[in-house]
Amino acid sequence: MLDFTWKVFSQTGNVDTYLLFKELEQEKTDRPETQNEELAEIDFPIT
Repeated sequence: MLDFTWKVFSQTGNVDTYLLFKELEQEKTDRPETQNEELAEIDFPIT
């Protein structure tokens, strides 16, 4: 999804598309990369 959004922005220069790209990029870094990491966090919560 990031690649598609970046490609649309680079072809159009649309600011809203760039902002969407940055939002998607931020969400990707905010969540665990794999389901195993997410499950491990549920099993052993940080207290």
